[in-house]
Amino acid sequence: MNFRNFISAIAVYAIVILSVGCTTTIEQSQPDTTVQVVGAMRNVMRKGELQGTIALDTISNKKQLYGLGPVEYLTGELLVIDGKSYKSTVVSETEMHVEETFDVKAPFFVYANVPNWKEQQLPDSIRTIKQLEAYLDQATKQAKRPFAFRLQGIIDSAQIHIVNLPKGTQVSSPGEAHQGMTNYSLQSQDVEIVGFFSTEHKAVFTHHDTFLHMHLITKDKKQMGHLDDLNLRPGTVKLYLPVE
Repeated sequence: MNFRNFISAIAVYAIVILSVGCTTTIEQSQPDTTVQVVGAMRNVMRKGELQGTIALDTISNKKQLYGLGPVEYLTGELLVIDGKSYKSTVVSETEMHVEETFDVKAPFFVYANVPNWKEQQLPDSIRTIKQLEAYLDQATKQAKRPFAFRLQGIIDSAQIHIVNLPKGTQVSSPGEAHQGMTNYSLQSQDVEIVGFFSTEHKAVFTHHDTFLHMHLITKDKKQMGHLDDLNLRPGTVKLYLPVE
């Protein structure tokens, strides 16, 4: 091989190496929004497995983390928004305590890392949980499922609850699991809702009669809980879906 051919061969080899390197970088940069599930609701409600199956501070990647579930032994509610973890517990029938902490365990927990969101105005006709469920189901037929989603806006009214099982209570049914549960009514509040949608996880991280599990937190971070009832204010709500 003469010198000119040798130089040409080196140049071709360098181009190939650079191309492979660029391709690898592009592939690694794609966001992974896969929903992760630890434990199962039915194990808690039916089998009485109340102890923590995950310590939130052991989740390795907390950047842009979103998640929800109950506190172990059903003593509160958990919500992670954009890498910040909130725990709510019952103080009284009208008061709750919300603190920011990752030092907590959950008997079941669903979470995902979502670096990028696609924002859209939620149609004014979507005001209730049932309407939201139907809308999400129809709008995401071609999307990756299950998925996390967010809502930001104003509620005309909502009802949330915090589980508050008395210490030492044995659980073998949903009725027993909900002993001590406290409901809170909200009116005209600016809120954020984090939810997870799935048609395949009933009794795993959603209840048996819904595709949704959602927790709500007020803008001032003073109230947070599992969302049971919802009346959104038309024209004020943004929906955020993961960018795949």
